[in-house]
Amino acid sequence: MPEVSKLVPETASARAEGTGRFGAAVGPRFFIGLILGLVWLGPAWWDLRFIYAMALWDALVLLAWYADWRRLPRPHDLTVTRVWFEPLSQGNESAVALEVSNGGAVGLQVVLEDDVPSSLTAQLPQVDARVPAAIHRETTVKGLGRATYSVYPTERGHVRLGRASLRYQSTVKLAERWARADLRQSVSIYPNLQESKRHTFYLIRSRQIALEKRFKRQPGMGREFENLREYRQGDELRDICWTVTARRAKLITKVYRVERSQTVILVVDDGRLMLARTRPMVDFGISTSDSSTSPEPKPRDEKTRRPRPSKEAAASEAGEPKIQNPKSNIPGTAPLLTKLDYAVTAALSLAQVALYSGDSVGLLAYGRQIHARLGAGRGASHLRAFLERLANVKGELLEADHARAADLLLTEQKRRSLIVWLTDLAETAATPEVIESAARLLRRHLVMFVAIGQPDMSELVARKPASAEEMYRYVAAQDQSKTALRGGFCVLRHVEGPHRHRR
Repeated sequence: MPEVSKLVPETASARAEGTGRFGAAVGPRFFIGLILGLVWLGPAWWDLRFIYAMALWDALVLLAWYADWRRLPRPHDLTVTRVWFEPLSQGNESAVALEVSNGGAVGLQVVLEDDVPSSLTAQLPQVDARVPAAIHRETTVKGLGRATYSVYPTERGHVRLGRASLRYQSTVKLAERWARADLRQSVSIYPNLQESKRHTFYLIRSRQIALEKRFKRQPGMGREFENLREYRQGDELRDICWTVTARRAKLITKVYRVERSQTVILVVDDGRLMLARTRPMVDFGISTSDSSTSPEPKPRDEKTRRPRPSKEAAASEAGEPKIQNPKSNIPGTAPLLTKLDYAVTAALSLAQVALYSGDSVGLLAYGRQIHARLGAGRGASHLRAFLERLANVKGELLEADHARAADLLLTEQKRRSLIVWLTDLAETAATPEVIESAARLLRRHLVMFVAIGQPDMSELVARKPASAEEMYRYVAAQDQSKTALRGGFCVLRHVEGPHRHRR
């Protein structure tokens, strides 16, 4: 993962300015003063001269308001700064701070409202801050106040933030000024970095033995030549080097090691099928036509013969928070993400593991047209470029042109590579178009499909059919994987797992 500090949005700062009109209002204590003036109405029933006393009182309140308004700092004496603490990533809550620097001689109570798009928060954030007065000595030390609010991004890409509005009063709270600060800026929302980091830690740990990070070597597991040694009992005959054996008059075996510095190309389909929203899926599992690798059936209730609900489902029925609307901005709730979102997170995790292993990683994202391309490379700067392109991968409502993507790979990727194709296999009686297009790559490359499937389909396959209709559905789901396997592909399915959303 690139340095986190480089992914944090830049701080935006601007001097406040007037709102273009009078820019003043009355505070709550102004109305209290006017209400107190109504006390003079009682004696006015007997003596009308008390009406003049009430008018005089109101005039004094108005003068006090004017004096308080004049004491308030001018807008240009205030500086507003928007501070980011961490990168913005889809589905993770982040904190944002608004800082107000006061160059005036009066302490302030400030109400700030930030212009934030709906993809970051459901409502415009409105926060309060107490800003002390500046200290006027040889050098003026400005007073600084801070208010913090939270954002919860639901979509990847670039978003535009607008101005910050502020209303401020003195401690007297008779008068109020209005101002605004031009904090317009564009920020990037990255894929789910926390989820990707969690997957990456697990995958890297599983790769440490192969990478000899635990000081344990396992020769013979790969096909990259390392050295020669004398034949030992148990060595495979295909590993014997017959030319060296003839020269030395004794059996010599080739020793191989795990391949390194390979090329991995991640192909992300962002067509119409990938825009379907699905329940949270966080675990990886292999789905093939072999029953030995199929998920085990869920425990069944002895009376109803139906699968017992999971702990998560039981907790949900008991009244715990459930999944909210597809684009929820409420922290603590999990919005329904698209299959493309899961594919992007998986691509980021795989890229980090491959780069950690010393491999080169490239990217191709396509729909009807090619939307993102990045040649194979390695290093922190390359991962940063990879992450930037993934952040801007957006789906479209058109069918993806798989043949165009395959043609581009055949034309530009000459070196043999592992091509990981993240897509969704269409439910059709014929062979899916994406498999037919990728079949042309098999002579030169190794192709592996990562199919983002529906959890409901996984449950159907895992459940023992109880009727003829369920049997037909079960067979249809199994045939989908068999079709891919007959074509010589390795199919990996992203399957359902327990989801725990963290604030």
